[in-house]
Amino acid sequence: MKKKTLLQAMLGAAVALSSCSHDTSATSPDGRIRAQLSLDERGVPALRIDVDGSPLLEAPRLGLEADGVNLASGFTVEHVERQSLDVTWTQPWGENRRIRDHHNETAVTMQNPEGVALTVRVRLFDDGLGFRYEYRTPADSLRITDEHTTLRFAQDGLSWSIDGSYETYELPYREQPLSAVERANTPFTFHLGELYGSIHEAALYDFPEMHLLREGPLSFKAELAPLPDGVKARVKGCFVTPWRTLQIGRRAVDLINSALILNLNEPSKIDDTSWIRPQKYVGVWWGMHLGTQVWTQGPRHGATTKNALRHIDFAAANNIQGVLFEGWNRGWENWGGNQQFDYVEPYADFDLERIARYARDKGVELWMHNETGGNIPDYEAQMERAMKRYAELGIHTLKTGYAGGFRDGYFHHSQYGVQHYQRVVELAARYGIMLDVHEPIKETGIRRTWPNMMTREGARGMEWNAWSEGNSSEYLCTLPFVRLLSGPMDYTPGIFDIYYDRAKADPGRIQWNGDNSRCSIKTTLARQIANWVIIYSPLQMAADLIENYEGHPAFRFFRDFDADCDWSEALQGEIGDWIVVARRAGERYFLGAGTNAEARTVVQPLRFLRPGVTYTARIYADDPASELRTAYRIEERQLTSADSLRIVMAPDGGCAVTFEPLGK
Repeated sequence: MKKKTLLQAMLGAAVALSSCSHDTSATSPDGRIRAQLSLDERGVPALRIDVDGSPLLEAPRLGLEADGVNLASGFTVEHVERQSLDVTWTQPWGENRRIRDHHNETAVTMQNPEGVALTVRVRLFDDGLGFRYEYRTPADSLRITDEHTTLRFAQDGLSWSIDGSYETYELPYREQPLSAVERANTPFTFHLGELYGSIHEAALYDFPEMHLLREGPLSFKAELAPLPDGVKARVKGCFVTPWRTLQIGRRAVDLINSALILNLNEPSKIDDTSWIRPQKYVGVWWGMHLGTQVWTQGPRHGATTKNALRHIDFAAANNIQGVLFEGWNRGWENWGGNQQFDYVEPYADFDLERIARYARDKGVELWMHNETGGNIPDYEAQMERAMKRYAELGIHTLKTGYAGGFRDGYFHHSQYGVQHYQRVVELAARYGIMLDVHEPIKETGIRRTWPNMMTREGARGMEWNAWSEGNSSEYLCTLPFVRLLSGPMDYTPGIFDIYYDRAKADPGRIQWNGDNSRCSIKTTLARQIANWVIIYSPLQMAADLIENYEGHPAFRFFRDFDADCDWSEALQGEIGDWIVVARRAGERYFLGAGTNAEARTVVQPLRFLRPGVTYTARIYADDPASELRTAYRIEERQLTSADSLRIVMAPDGGCAVTFEPLGK
């Protein structure tokens, strides 16, 4: 109690130091969240955030630092502007087709003696807030050397995050007390008292990404990924930063159901979005990670004409819209060397024109794959020629990859990387191409503005299970509450040969990262099916070898599944423990549930179904009579919104359900 009282007094003193009588507060539409901007005796802006009348966190220092220009202190308040908005907008695709944007905004404009004007814009929603810096300076250009934004929590609590890295997000999650975190990337999810929250950023276009770096027991400073010379960003004299965001909920699933990140981005810059369509896909990918196929031409080449036609036939026969082929283009023999690829010329055993024509005739979308190996100058020199060629072939989907370090000391997540990723998004839009980006810059909601930016990797995906200790079921129960708060993920789910029996029977299998003989997925078959619902992506892959799906009764779920959602809701769950998610596409509903290493029974009311409608529920569940992870059962029942579903999950297990209106 003494610590809390002292902190409240300190926060009150900071507010009292406001430079004038301007009302610089902002309140969420429901009145629960309040933000108070203030200036200390040095004219440094600060921000305090209360929820339900109690302090959640404060930012005792705001602003940026630049060479030769004072961006951080000496400010006095010039004027305050307020506005409110309550509109509903429609996405061309997304977890929810219709999004409500209901917020109150306060913009405080300050001036310092050096002629620098700073507007701190704070936008509050019922589920959190965002704030950003808008600078006008006398300079033509600036070298940003630091960000001073500091966030100090009012009390200790639990957190979930990955370590801060300027190069990768493919790291395990850590559950730690806030007071034990040294450095973290965002989204940074936490549980304080009765509240859950997550810190992230929105609308990242021309700035390095933000980390959180420990500065005190419960205090974290924003840290920016640097350029090779140590400068964090080069900007114009007048510029706007990304939003620094805070999502807040009473339940952990409230964070998943928040649209705050999207609402802090601008409307679509693409007028005609009719060519942007979610889809399911299969492809030549998993075999390379298992070591039964390779990317380069030769006896084990995966992307051959024969294999391509077989995959297209499988897709056409199974209500699957797309096919992906990695290793189709020349240059993979350079891997580990100059990292140079040709993004137009196929290997001799991959007849691109014939395959593209065959796919069109079958009504299947052909995907291209561009692995850059981190060679950004080479890719930027070729990418327009490549995209033009793909458009000529009627190809509308491109998967890109950035495995490998960038040249000349640049980080993936620096301003250089952010700018490159955005150039690719905008160029792809010009040629009518949707993107699936691996080794990406993290999602910050720009899919609202550039809806051809469909999905990203940006975390440890399925491939880690093929050649490492793999991803735990606890990891899969954490992923939706951390990484997926930023946006869709191409996790590449849906492996049915969980024990890799087919790969292990191959005497010539290639071993990645040492002995892979003990590798398998810490999962059940039912959980693999449920992941198609739980891990949202508008481009959703059935990632296993297609021979493992052929004739398999449980593959019906993927045939019936629709990646183009109209509505979604995370229904219940706790971070790292379990989760239940429902989605609707047209008149059909899909449910996915998963647990960690503990067996779990969950009772789920079906109030999300349309009232007065009877549904045929096809339930794909773990088989409690067997210890085999591949054991499953399929049951059909008739259910309505008045019913509840008892979901019984084995350790590492799950459950998936399709709900079809009776008579359809």
